[in-house]
Amino acid sequence: MKLRSLAVALVALGCSQAASTPPAAPEGTTAAESSPAAAAAPSANAAEKLDAALAAQPEEAKARYSSRHPKEMLEFFGVEPGMTVVDTLPGEVYYSGILLDYLGTGGKVVLADYSAQMWTQFGDYSPDPKTKATWAQDTVAKWEAKRGADDAAVAAFAYGAVPDDMAGTVDVVLLSRALHHFMRLEANGGYMTKALADINKLLKPGGIVGVEQHRAPEKNSDASAKGDQGYVKQSAVVAAFQKAGFELVGSSEINANPKDQPTDKDIVWRLPPTLATSKDNPTLKAQMEAIGETDRMTLKFKKPS
Repeated sequence: MKLRSLAVALVALGCSQAASTPPAAPEGTTAAESSPAAAAAPSANAAEKLDAALAAQPEEAKARYSSRHPKEMLEFFGVEPGMTVVDTLPGEVYYSGILLDYLGTGGKVVLADYSAQMWTQFGDYSPDPKTKATWAQDTVAKWEAKRGADDAAVAAFAYGAVPDDMAGTVDVVLLSRALHHFMRLEANGGYMTKALADINKLLKPGGIVGVEQHRAPEKNSDASAKGDQGYVKQSAVVAAFQKAGFELVGSSEINANPKDQPTDKDIVWRLPPTLATSKDNPTLKAQMEAIGETDRMTLKFKKPS
């Protein structure tokens, strides 16, 4: 199987699921863009609730906290109990499973999927259109069954079909490892442009977009950093958001890994936890494990008030 096809397949199937000194600011960004911005200190109650929500997750998920940094991420983006938060490409843990407990009563987790039309662009790995036609209602039913008495409310939508009654109701939109498909398919249907318009519609004035995304070195070719291989350039992400009217208000290196220095030919899924290219090669597998999970940008954008 070609690596490019493998990369698409792994992310479509949900496989897109710490380093020492942070790398230098990516080339092509301004000082303001590359300087970390401190998140507002969470309240004691919020910090306790987040710790409790994280402690309640499965052991397999907790084993990756040192690589995924969920506590630091949610605090950096300013997510607090009682908020309405959109989780793009929701997982059982990241981030909807955590948010269900953490946001609590008065809060809402809104699960968001790629549009049914966008899923048709995944070739042989496109899901059955019938499952996407009923995805929102099926997802709400599934997550309602998980809810406890103290958990957040749930809702769901697909990009391209944002319900009018959700307009201006959202505090934070999370895009964790989800941007590369929007970006790689932009030329096919304007999916990145449409998604940013949907996000603008959803957010309250001053609302936040939290981005975590596999980061390509700025020196790499633009062709290799379109998203097909999982990596995109930080400068390209910033430019797309600013073009859509969002303001970059912070960046963090909490998900940086300077050991990950991908070439133009490397795919994200060569690294842990997937190790797609080394399952039958112990030597290569050890090399990939020594690198660890990908180098990732962590960016905080704001919808103007």
